[in-house]
Amino acid sequence: MQRRAFDALCFRAARSKLEKGVLPMAAQPKTLAVVTGTRAEYGLLRPVIQKLLKSDGFILKVLVTGAHLAPEFGNTVQEIEADGVPIAARIPILKFGTGPLATADTVAYTIQQFSRWFWEHKPDAVLVLGDRYEIFAAAQAAAMTGVPIAHISGGDVTLGAADDYYRHCITKMAHLHFPSCAEYARRVIRMGEAPDTVFNVGGLGDENIRTMPKMSREELSESLGFDLSGPFALVTFHPETAGGASPTQQVAQLLAAMEQLQKTQPVRWLITKANADAGGLAINELIDRWVEKYPDRAIAFTSLGVKRYLSAMACAAAVVGNSSSGVVETPTFGVPTVNIGERQAGRIICPNVICCPAEKTKILTALKTAFSPEFAAKAKQTVSPYNGGDTSGRIVQILRQQLSRPEFGAPKEFYDGPVE
Repeated sequence: MQRRAFDALCFRAARSKLEKGVLPMAAQPKTLAVVTGTRAEYGLLRPVIQKLLKSDGFILKVLVTGAHLAPEFGNTVQEIEADGVPIAARIPILKFGTGPLATADTVAYTIQQFSRWFWEHKPDAVLVLGDRYEIFAAAQAAAMTGVPIAHISGGDVTLGAADDYYRHCITKMAHLHFPSCAEYARRVIRMGEAPDTVFNVGGLGDENIRTMPKMSREELSESLGFDLSGPFALVTFHPETAGGASPTQQVAQLLAAMEQLQKTQPVRWLITKANADAGGLAINELIDRWVEKYPDRAIAFTSLGVKRYLSAMACAAAVVGNSSSGVVETPTFGVPTVNIGERQAGRIICPNVICCPAEKTKILTALKTAFSPEFAAKAKQTVSPYNGGDTSGRIVQILRQQLSRPEFGAPKEFYDGPVE
């Protein structure tokens, strides 16, 4: 079957219902829980949460967990509080240390804690984003206590992270799907999800970039207390949680390449530290020691906050590391990007992104290319596949319409439709 015909089949029901307005509006507000566990995830969810708070169709319950509540990862719940978002529950889960067994213990404990909250409060649905282990655990808790799940960013592939199978497991538990582009929407349907539950709404990161007021280079420098008047790279490196790669060895290779480059080019380094995955704290220790060697050339932050992070991305000469933002959000800016290792393997890679192994010489070559005027000009021509327009507004509208359906949350049927 040709792709165009397949797309038409997949999206006809969902699109026509939304455009023709035949889905009923909610007669009374629905209680919707939203789970957030990391700074990056909250940055994406932020416009959705703000619109849900303004909507008379929802009673919003924001559940904060994971790294947000951990001092060693910046206690980023403060960013949520600063936005004036009411927090319904704080559910701390990071008490088992690091490593695979600790992650397994954390998942088990998270299921227990979220199951209790869902059972006691019985929301009409829960909204989750992405693919991290704490979101996987919260989704399991919702499924096992009978709370329907709406999932943002299903259908991606990230072969270098355990998040890959967490994400697909969440898809199979979810009743509603909000993938970020057409390719990922088709993948969700091929997993057996009914086309009229899959809404290709675009990427929230892309929307943030297009709509959020950003700081000028001068304002950003003043806010950070660090001179960014010259060319600088925005660097983020997280552990690869699949494949057995050593996080510390990989980041050591990156730091060695950065050190070599700055010998010949006047580059500054704005570094955001690793997340709460196993190996993240060890990465951060290496980063702190490296920054101490070059206080006039480098600075590191546990979290920049979404506004400063996007402002830095807009001003950066290059984005470097293995964060999902490097391959998902940088195409909107057209900023040169060096994507290192396998953490993002499987995602759509746009022309502004250079992929390389986590080896010093390969990273150095990629950095030199990214900082070249020729590649910068090429990167500027990139067109993002994630532009869905008012992504957050569409998510809220669809949630309100879908949650009002009497049959919403009924047992799912496996979709055995045609595939490409």
